[in-house]
Amino acid sequence: MFPALRFLRPATLRSVVGVGGLLIAMGHGLTAADWVVSANENKLDLVTGAQRVLSDSSPDTVSLLDFSQFPPAIRHLTNIANTVLGPPSNVALSPDQRHVLIADSIVLDAGRTNGWRPQQRIHVLDLSVEPPRVTSTVDTGLQPSGIVFNADGKRVAVANRAEGSVSVFRFVNGQLTRTQSVRIAEPEAEVSDVASSPDGRWLVASITRAGVLAVLKWQDDTVVDTGRRISVYGRPYRVMFTPDGTQVLTSGAGAGTGLDTDALTVVELRGEKFETVDFVPLAAGPESFDISPDGRLAVAVLMNGSNTVPDGPLYRDHGLVVLLAREQGRWTRRQVMPTGRIPEGVVFTPDGRHVVVQCHPDRELRVYPVAGGMLGEVTLRIPTPGWPSGMGSGRR
Repeated sequence: MFPALRFLRPATLRSVVGVGGLLIAMGHGLTAADWVVSANENKLDLVTGAQRVLSDSSPDTVSLLDFSQFPPAIRHLTNIANTVLGPPSNVALSPDQRHVLIADSIVLDAGRTNGWRPQQRIHVLDLSVEPPRVTSTVDTGLQPSGIVFNADGKRVAVANRAEGSVSVFRFVNGQLTRTQSVRIAEPEAEVSDVASSPDGRWLVASITRAGVLAVLKWQDDTVVDTGRRISVYGRPYRVMFTPDGTQVLTSGAGAGTGLDTDALTVVELRGEKFETVDFVPLAAGPESFDISPDGRLAVAVLMNGSNTVPDGPLYRDHGLVVLLAREQGRWTRRQVMPTGRIPEGVVFTPDGRHVVVQCHPDRELRVYPVAGGMLGEVTLRIPTPGWPSGMGSGRR
């Protein structure tokens, strides 16, 4: 069954973009776009400070934003299952921007105390056809979370959060074929995210509850666990390589429950050696981050207490966006700005000229301009048909 499709073109930079709209033929091929993809869930409500299952919810959705123009052209696809339970890196675009992989991580189950159980599927969304549609759904490990393509676009790694494993796939002509699953931790340790080095040699996975990164090495269509574990700040969640491949960054909250400042961990790669070299203060509750295409800036979104019980002592009515700058290999915090409550994903657009933030309870994406190494005020707010929960961006 093909997802329903809508296409919107915002009228002005400061317009509020509505979810409804007319279907308009695009004047260029879909793969010529500079994509930002937002996966939007409707099953779990986080507004009360806890997970509240909505048994009568509408289908989950995916929003496609084409930043080859500004304001971006927007399409909303319906009935593509996804979830907020996992790093917002549970969406990945192929290097040629022809396909999107979307983790389908949970399924509602009234028999469970929490109302859900782990799912083990990944959807392959084809952007090269009109209309874009899911062409296949494949099995992986339990609760797939972070997803990453190898630099060659022919291999994929998936962190299976409820299984303690990493699954590896071959990806050829839009077909995803599993070649391996390697266990790197106990399930309760939560393997949350994966990052692949730009040269295609290394794979790094965050083991959240253990407070470490695991180093694996690509070997054709499989990976080998080297046994190396990297000590990092707090409970690592999101993990990324810098574009030049010399550093690995990771962030995650500490073990406390207050509004204590958390940190970004900087790991340097020197030949075959990974070494933690720095911790950069952020703010409270980092959820996700992204690195600019040129590697000079990074942007993180933080809960700042906005995900706690609204009448509780730790509650704040907004999240935070933190901009970091890299100079001579070192990262420093340059700018802190308020954003919407419970920010989930954040990405730079493929040209690096804008940052897009998912504001979960507001059901909107906020677009910030980037100029002179700084973030400007929000220029565009884009409503989403669901709570925006996972995000990916294409790279030139």
